[in-house]
Amino acid sequence: MADLFSPLSTEAMGTFDAEGNYIPRTIVEDDLSAPELDSAMVTSIIEFEDGDLVKGSVVKIDRDEVLLDIGYKSEGVIPVRELSIRNDVDPAEIVSLGEAVEALVLQKEDKEGRLILSKKRAQYERAWTDIEKIKDEDGIVSGPVIEVVKGGLIVDIGLRGFLPASLVELRRVRELQPYVGQNIEAKIIELDRNRNNVVLSRRAWLEETQKEQRGDFLNNLKPGERRKGVISSVVNFGAFVDLGGMDGLIHVSELSWKHVEHPSSVVTVGDEVEVEVLDVDLDKERISLSLKNTQADPWQEFADSHQEGQLVYGRITKLVPFGAFVQVGDGIEGLVHISEMAAHHVDLPEQVVAPGEELWVKIIEIDLQRRRISLSIKQAADGGEVSEEYREAFGEHAYDEEGNYIGFDYSESEFTPETEAQAAWADYAAEAQAVAPAEAEVAAEVVAEESAPEEA
Repeated sequence: MADLFSPLSTEAMGTFDAEGNYIPRTIVEDDLSAPELDSAMVTSIIEFEDGDLVKGSVVKIDRDEVLLDIGYKSEGVIPVRELSIRNDVDPAEIVSLGEAVEALVLQKEDKEGRLILSKKRAQYERAWTDIEKIKDEDGIVSGPVIEVVKGGLIVDIGLRGFLPASLVELRRVRELQPYVGQNIEAKIIELDRNRNNVVLSRRAWLEETQKEQRGDFLNNLKPGERRKGVISSVVNFGAFVDLGGMDGLIHVSELSWKHVEHPSSVVTVGDEVEVEVLDVDLDKERISLSLKNTQADPWQEFADSHQEGQLVYGRITKLVPFGAFVQVGDGIEGLVHISEMAAHHVDLPEQVVAPGEELWVKIIEIDLQRRRISLSIKQAADGGEVSEEYREAFGEHAYDEEGNYIGFDYSESEFTPETEAQAAWADYAAEAQAVAPAEAEVAAEVVAEESAPEEA
């Protein structure tokens, strides 16, 4: 393929007037001798073949075509479909009058005797040569995003480069339309001229250019400090937080003090959060974060407001062979060992309680370090000091001056239980009285005394 890139002499072309109209060059009659005329014709009319690259000047722009003066006996025609790799373009947006344009010769002479040229194919040929060189040198390409297609974007890099949606940013983006018209830079990750296939990665370029910035960011991030960020994605094992330079991971175990079935029950994409930095791995460029460490520890709050020996109201959440777990606070569960379920011998927890049942239990041990609370159902029947949050619910009638529960006879008084806690205690006493005397004699006596203080 011939490559006719040398600029044409201005003497071989016409000119433009003040309004931009093209004025062909004038040949003065009889101003040359025969030998000079032959020489002038040879030097002024270029020779080329189909497939050659030529250069010329835009002399006319129509809606369907552009005329290019390449120094040939007639202007070359560039059909609108051969102007650009973009679809449905306005020729005036692609070229301007007088602009120097490179084109590929498609047909030296069609049925109408016209010279047919293609700007986009010349650009294509030139682009492949440049892109192959850039790929070999591990360089970058740049160009505007011209189209959204299934699975990604088309970037004009002299030819149509495909940028997968997963490689547009450091993390996958959902909306691609806003990128149309933007000029972006990317790395070439796949190149196959035979298949006309060019795959780009903007993420690879971002990772490369931001590597130094990430290093600085990680070096300035210290365990224990708190940072604000935005939830960027939620996965089965946790949630990622955009810290304004890098993403950090909140593992599902660090999302809440409560048990979390799935991270989506705690956070959603777009939530603004404050997190504590747990660990920074410089080698793997990983940041471990905690959301629960920025929140009040319910175990510490429970330990601060409760004491061993106090009565609390709870709900059975799970039965196990060795006892039952009871929820006694928001996110707080304690264990009633099978030996603490009743005054009599119990073979199986279900003989005494059932999941979902609500009842009174006594705190017999709080182990804050191990986050364990030991509870007793049978000792709750002995009465005792009720924890502060339940005192208001029972009213002054149920306690002595030290805050110990002394019971109240609801059946023989105008005072009736007005709260769930009061009703629960009354039901609990009634259930205890219904136990077979031979098996719960001591418990029944205690309940009888507490439910009828005037007889005590």
